[in-house]
Amino acid sequence: MTRGGTAGRGLVGVVVNPTAAQGRGARTGARVADLLRGHGHDVLDLSGADAAQALGNARQAVIDGLVALVVVGGDGMVHLGVNAVAATGTPLGIVAAGSGNDLARTVELPLHDAADACRVIADALREGRTRPLDAVRVTGSDPMAGVWYAGVFSAGLDAAVNARANRLTWPHGHLKYLRAVIGELGVFRPYSYRVTTDDEVWESDGTLVAVANGPMFGGGIRIVPEARLDDGMLDVVLAGPLTRPQVLRLFPQLYSGRHVRSPAVRMLRSRQVTIEAGPGNPPPPAFADGEEIGALPWHLRVHAGAVRLLV
Repeated sequence: MTRGGTAGRGLVGVVVNPTAAQGRGARTGARVADLLRGHGHDVLDLSGADAAQALGNARQAVIDGLVALVVVGGDGMVHLGVNAVAATGTPLGIVAAGSGNDLARTVELPLHDAADACRVIADALREGRTRPLDAVRVTGSDPMAGVWYAGVFSAGLDAAVNARANRLTWPHGHLKYLRAVIGELGVFRPYSYRVTTDDEVWESDGTLVAVANGPMFGGGIRIVPEARLDDGMLDVVLAGPLTRPQVLRLFPQLYSGRHVRSPAVRMLRSRQVTIEAGPGNPPPPAFADGEEIGALPWHLRVHAGAVRLLV
């Protein structure tokens, strides 16, 4: 926990997905703006017609100078906020109003309580209190372009399931993920990888490939239960080529974290990771914080304390 540098009142940027939850996102965003004004802050609405426009608005506002950026929604909005503030020094506030809220849950922020979340943000700003979190920079063929994430990067069956889950409109949370697992198994065959860490190279057909900064994703999937958001390390999860019955046995264990004890799963730690497609079946497009970022290869590097979270 750090203090200093953000204390006081001033202009707070707010980003919300106005189309979320059949319009409830816009109403929650308006309430958050009113609550922050009640705490004495001027509020700038940075929401856009889509995520790309909102991110552009947020990045420019951070450059122009904000006391803080506040995102309203689930892990997708947190991902947007991280990409706007990482390595800038501008603190990030979270009003958790999504179906998963994995990062907010990890750091024990209020869930689905806008008034309490705004109180936390206002108190933290008044006292100059932030918590440093690591963030991971992901780059492809162009090292100048890339994205940040704070939670989990996935590039195996977990990514294919994520893509299918994003297309589903029901149910919500982990039940949606389970439905996607069942659907994806019908077309699954192991993917081919080359994964390079600080200490070794893993070349194999595989089923599950994830690089975790935080402990969970997908609405409570505990991919690395002991992962810490502030230890300057990445936790790499690798599962070799599994049969469909083996996958069916393994995936339910992700919710409790018991999969990490399976002999089919390797757990590595590294400060940077490169993930490439091998010569066999190409892996699916990768995801970071539940957002699709595209086909391999990707290089991941952790940056300690790159995000300052209002807590």
